[in-house]
Amino acid sequence: MLTLNCSDLSPMQLQNYLQYAIAPRPICLASTIDAKGNVNLSPFSFFNLFSTNPPICIFSPARRVRDNTTKHTLENVQEVRECVVNIVNYAMVQQTSLSSTEYDKGVNEFEKAGFTMEASHLVKPPRVAEAPVQLECIVNQIIPLGDQHGAGNLILAEIKLIHIKEEILDADGKIDQAKIDLVARLGGNWYSRVIPESLFTVPKPLTTLGIGVSALPLSVRHSKVLTGNDLGLLGNVEQLPSEEEIAGMQWNANVKDILDATIGDETNRERELHQFAKQLIEYGKVTDALKILLL
Repeated sequence: MLTLNCSDLSPMQLQNYLQYAIAPRPICLASTIDAKGNVNLSPFSFFNLFSTNPPICIFSPARRVRDNTTKHTLENVQEVRECVVNIVNYAMVQQTSLSSTEYDKGVNEFEKAGFTMEASHLVKPPRVAEAPVQLECIVNQIIPLGDQHGAGNLILAEIKLIHIKEEILDADGKIDQAKIDLVARLGGNWYSRVIPESLFTVPKPLTTLGIGVSALPLSVRHSKVLTGNDLGLLGNVEQLPSEEEIAGMQWNANVKDILDATIGDETNRERELHQFAKQLIEYGKVTDALKILLL
């Protein structure tokens, strides 16, 4: 494993390693305004949601790595402590990238990128009409993290109004993850797109107390067939099956075929049982898989 000491790396090297590793990152397309009324629009991938009560998102206009200068977005929120966080989807990603061009102060990136300005209800900066979700925010705090090349400036923005396009809502009026078509930032010029084919769910162990991987037999934990994801699902069951439930699985047609075909061959028996259990896990039949693994 490559081990790097951050103090031995230049800011450019650090940026490369970290932005490739800490990804994908959601994109905040921030619209701000200065005291003279000049509008600015710029994307930031140092961005996320950090609190729901109060609703706080944070983005960071970092000092430029190449010359240590600050960005217009930071200067604007220091003058007018308001912003709109516009969420970026695939339909607007190229325009969003264009808005990151370092135009002179006072140049309106809405116009340069071809976005539509839409008046906000509560704050002075306009919203991006094309964005599927627009968050009107008051800036509570600005926290500088340093004064050197690449140092971040945390903008703690309290969300006051949420605007959501109706076409991304489901029948219950909630955001449909498959419809919003989000994009995210990776390292270098790389982006990722959240499409239905890339979506999956993971059962949250919040309402149940899983037995944990440590409760599984060594033969299961050290399986040459099961993956860490498989073990995580097995460890999320609430209790081990009873001896009767385990014994009953030997009459399963597939299990019986494996047992009959591997009499006297414990190595292949374990491997084939584990392979069948893995298939059941993939079909969501985790409890049945566990019974087979405990035979």
